[in-house]
Amino acid sequence: MPELPEVETLVRQLRARLTGRTILSAALRHDNVLDGVTSRQLLRALPRRTIRDVTRRAKHALLQTDTKTLAVQPGMTGSLLVYDRPMSEEEDHYAVLVCPLDDGATLVYRDVRRIGTLRWCDDAEWLAYASRLGPEPLDPAFTADVFTDRVSRSRAAIKKVIMDQRVVVGVGNIYAAEALFSSGIDPSKAAARVPPEQLRMLHGHIVRILTAAIAAEGTTFRDYVSSTGAPGNFQLELHVYGREGEPCRACGTRLVATHEIDARGTVMCWRCQN
Repeated sequence: MPELPEVETLVRQLRARLTGRTILSAALRHDNVLDGVTSRQLLRALPRRTIRDVTRRAKHALLQTDTKTLAVQPGMTGSLLVYDRPMSEEEDHYAVLVCPLDDGATLVYRDVRRIGTLRWCDDAEWLAYASRLGPEPLDPAFTADVFTDRVSRSRAAIKKVIMDQRVVVGVGNIYAAEALFSSGIDPSKAAARVPPEQLRMLHGHIVRILTAAIAAEGTTFRDYVSSTGAPGNFQLELHVYGREGEPCRACGTRLVATHEIDARGTVMCWRCQN
């Protein structure tokens, strides 16, 4: 967390709120989130920058200014928020980057565990970084055939493959587990051993689930909130993620969890997924 739907939700909300706004000043509380830029460089660069657009690539929110781009990868516990009021003590405690804006609001990058990243890059630097990322799963050009061709080359576990950001971006633990359940695929099965027709089905469920999660403004379990501070709603629609020990909604079998696939918890139904 956050995965593609959560970052897309942040971007859509922030685009409407931040486009045309000017950053008056910047305060950085922790510098261990910086990648490729020093705190001195960032704090000298941000003041007086006007935000021209807010877009997304993979799990990154891109705040494009009149000079360079602030690329924010929220990691597991990060979020971008806009406050029209003073922050509470708890909100202030987890604030990493604080930027007052010219309309009286404050843009804040909040990160409880500080494992997200902030990059300050020009177009060439961003393109060099982004060239290592795979295609967007919701791009119409990323068809079922393209997906099948990319995924079926690997002998790694199918869940690990679809979470590999070099293969396809934006699919993390939550949505990988949900798509594999909907497709009836054992998450530990080697991708090369999954029949092509099942891979095409998996592509369809990835697209469907990500689209539905965006409409629900993401999934909230612990720390994720949208730019307005509101939680997402897709957790109400989950079939397997976070439901270890509960009955499968399709067959009633008790759901099980394993950490053997990619060292992260994977919840599945051994009867429905094979």
